[in-house]
Amino acid sequence: MAKKVIGTFKLQIKAGEATMAPPVGPAFGQRGLPGMEFVKQFNAKSAKQAGMILPILVTYFSDKSFTFEIKSPPAPVLLIKATGIAKGSAEPNRKKVASVTRAQLEEIATIKMQDLNAQSMDSAVSMIAGTARSMGITVEG
Repeated sequence: MAKKVIGTFKLQIKAGEATMAPPVGPAFGQRGLPGMEFVKQFNAKSAKQAGMILPILVTYFSDKSFTFEIKSPPAPVLLIKATGIAKGSAEPNRKKVASVTRAQLEEIATIKMQDLNAQSMDSAVSMIAGTARSMGITVEG
C-alpha cells in the first residue's frame, strides 16, 4: 500500500551546510519530522555543490517519513557566480554592475533547463537574460 502524502514545503539551504538551525529545524519540528535525518541525507547528497544555495522540495507522509528533491540553484545565484560580483544592482536600469555573454547564458540555461518551463534552449536563454537584466547585468550578443 502506498504511503499517504500529507503535504509539501520548500526550503533554500546552502549545499553541504544544513543544520538544525532555522530554516530546517522549525520546518521539520512543527510537522513532527526527523530533521537530523534530513540534515545528514542533504549534506551527503549536496557535498559536491558546496557553497551554492539550493532549493529543496520536501514531501512528507502520514508515517512521518519524507522524501526530498534538490532543484538547480536559482538563476541569480548562477549569474552572480558567472560574473564574479557580490550582488546585483540596486538600480538595474541606471547602474550596470557586470556583463555576461550569450555563451555564459547558455551554460546557465543548461543547468536550469530541468526546472524551467521552457520548450527550447532559446527560450531558456531568454528567461535567464531577463533575470540578468533585472539584476543590472548587461547582456552581450
